[in-house]
Amino acid sequence: MITRHLSRTLKTAARDFPVVTVTGPRQSGKTTLVRAAFPRHSYASLEDPDARAFATEDPRGFLAQFRGKVILDEVQRTPDLFSYIQGIVDQADRPGQFVLSGSQNFLLLHGVSQTLAGRCAVLRLLPFSRSELVGRSVKDLAKHFRPGRARKSAAEVDPAELFETLFTGGYPRIHDKALDPRTWLASYYQTYLERDVRDLLSVGDAEAFGRFARLCAGRSGQLLNVSSLAADAGISHTSARRWLSILEASFVIHLLRPHHRNFNKRLVKSPKLYFLDTGLLCYLLRIQRADHLVSHSARGAVFETWVVSEALKTYYHRGVEPQLYFWRESSGHEIDLMIEEGTSQIPVEIKSGQTVASDFMAAIDYWRNLAGQPQAVAGLVYGGERSYTRQGTSVLSWSDWA
Repeated sequence: MITRHLSRTLKTAARDFPVVTVTGPRQSGKTTLVRAAFPRHSYASLEDPDARAFATEDPRGFLAQFRGKVILDEVQRTPDLFSYIQGIVDQADRPGQFVLSGSQNFLLLHGVSQTLAGRCAVLRLLPFSRSELVGRSVKDLAKHFRPGRARKSAAEVDPAELFETLFTGGYPRIHDKALDPRTWLASYYQTYLERDVRDLLSVGDAEAFGRFARLCAGRSGQLLNVSSLAADAGISHTSARRWLSILEASFVIHLLRPHHRNFNKRLVKSPKLYFLDTGLLCYLLRIQRADHLVSHSARGAVFETWVVSEALKTYYHRGVEPQLYFWRESSGHEIDLMIEEGTSQIPVEIKSGQTVASDFMAAIDYWRNLAGQPQAVAGLVYGGERSYTRQGTSVLSWSDWA
């Protein structure tokens, strides 16, 4: 079994809190993780209709059947259960007493915030990161760029591996069972996005929702213009905002917020839209094979999406809230990714090309001059194989990124 970086954080949280909640998208490996981390805990899945009926009709009796610590899976299916869990942990505050998991973040966290605030640690599990797949420890991204850090060239990497990584994505079942990504992701899209998310949105028109999801995919890596998105999807502005919020809460997309450091320039206020799994993104973009990405018009956007999603995983899987932004002026100058480290910021440019061109550094140089920090720590992540330092900027191969 592939070791998940969140495992250590999960076990630590269970020593400090009576309740630990693991949330994330469906099929990201939450059940496998919590059962492997706590093999002595009892287990019940609220997806099981019988267990759900028992918990709904007799919550006290349902919880009383567990004599020790317990894992409750898909607990958002029975929202009234949170109040009874609160009563139990208030009477006997034992660490790790309840481990909860669920894939509907908007329902799960509502129950946690309403009844278990202060008693519960909330952790997020996303699909596999590349570092998990290759067996590397989780990284602190800011350490990549510290002055004086020795640069090591990436191990010999087949250039085709990058496109396979982007095309396949990180959902565990694809890797565990060596499944064809398009076949599995087609089923995932139909059973999860079209069923769960669309039902929660009360969207009757499956075609409209499918069109909306694909339009979002076409905008991954771009500034979000809700009015344009709504018009192209043929829905109202209000519906578009609501659908976006549900997709974000479902861990399908992430809205990267702009950094508003004041350089006496007019900065954009709109977020940028990213998918959290490039395999699902490629499926929605109708990319048929990994090698099609070599010359595909969306190659740059898919690569940028991967870099951002891998960065988010390094934070979430350490149990840390991501301090990630982008920076853009209304005149068009932009830094793809800003890593906030204490009171300082690290600008990072993202380029899918396999050769570093001199103009790749232009945005970083502009930002440094504007900030009055010509030697500011900065980074470039690109699609090539070597990692080194150039013009005071840490150049990282994609295979060294996360």
